[in-house]
Amino acid sequence: MIKEHRIRTILLVVFLALVMLGGLIWVNIQFTKNNPGGNDFLAHYVGTRSLLFEGKSPYGDEVALEIQRRVFGRPAEEGEIEHRVVYPLYSTLIFAPFALIANYAVARVAWMTVMELALLGTGYLALQITNWKPRLVILAIYFQFAVLWYHGFRAVINGNAVIVVSLCITGSLFALKKNKDRAAGVLLTLSTIKPNLVVLLILYILIWSVYQKRYRVILWFLGSMLVLTLGGMLLIPDWIFQNLWEIMRYPGYNPPGSIGEVLGLWFPSYAVLIKYGIGIGLGLLLGKEIWVARQAKYEWFLWTACLALTVSQWIGIATDPGNFVILFTPFVLVLARLEERWEDRSRFLIPGVLGVMLIGLWALFLVTLDYDYQPMQSSIMFFPFPAFVLIGLYWIKWWVVGGSSALWKEKP
Repeated sequence: MIKEHRIRTILLVVFLALVMLGGLIWVNIQFTKNNPGGNDFLAHYVGTRSLLFEGKSPYGDEVALEIQRRVFGRPAEEGEIEHRVVYPLYSTLIFAPFALIANYAVARVAWMTVMELALLGTGYLALQITNWKPRLVILAIYFQFAVLWYHGFRAVINGNAVIVVSLCITGSLFALKKNKDRAAGVLLTLSTIKPNLVVLLILYILIWSVYQKRYRVILWFLGSMLVLTLGGMLLIPDWIFQNLWEIMRYPGYNPPGSIGEVLGLWFPSYAVLIKYGIGIGLGLLLGKEIWVARQAKYEWFLWTACLALTVSQWIGIATDPGNFVILFTPFVLVLARLEERWEDRSRFLIPGVLGVMLIGLWALFLVTLDYDYQPMQSSIMFFPFPAFVLIGLYWIKWWVVGGSSALWKEKP
């Protein structure tokens, strides 16, 4: 009898999941009909199809012109975003299943659906690694937020593969918690499809792995990176140099890529001082925290990993507010500790924070939206979410250990 009940429950859950998936696909179909675009995905869709079916380098000018014709109906003009492929060649492994679909609209619907599921998956893993078990009502609000918040949903609309990076990062942190070091190393490698976002995090994880004597993390990261790099060279022997050239060209046709550059435009007389001051200051701060946490237990390790992710968005490495979805897991860590600190008020506090972030970020985006040759988000979006997460992380450190890392190390 118990077995039959369990089977019925499983079937009901599967049925509801399929209904929800069908509804999600239907919504995405309707959205793409009325809102053509997804330019971030389009560039890699065209680049991957060109490689698979024509043997062309996705970094070539011919492919770039094809992308621009699809975006603008003509080649990009001076001052416009050129929409060139700048990811490592092995990123085509991620785009290949979608590039096999000849109809771009269908491929985009499939990509959007997978990205939405990836946001939910990231949300689930973030709960696991932070040991957060919110009430059912808060849990429902939380998962809705995970998909609909500004930095997440805008990435879905644009087709930004940063969502894949976010899932790989969170999955790697979860694997490290469960001592699945091989999986952690492979997931770290996959996260390097946007290497600028994860370089500081990977540096810390590798240092921590050495001091923890968890060498499998390092071996599987380096091994899988070697396999992907050499595999790409079988297709395009000089892809690394072509990719580096595109990376160097990228800042020339894109908006400011750091808060130092943004503030430098606002205060041109102090541009150099601001840029290098922020970079050096945050670099010293993170370096100190990484060194102190090199032998940390998991909770402290997780805090430092979240700090590395957050600082990487402000330290001066080229990025964009569209990439801030990778800060979702650090944000969840802050929420989890807020509930732990004020458990009796959490039924109001947590929904309040989620509501302010959901409405506030979208409202700020809409109010500051810049209309040029196409709608562009304002550089002001560089500031609010990373600032909240950074302040929240240091509030956690102050609350847990009163600023003393030695006490944190002794915390079970």
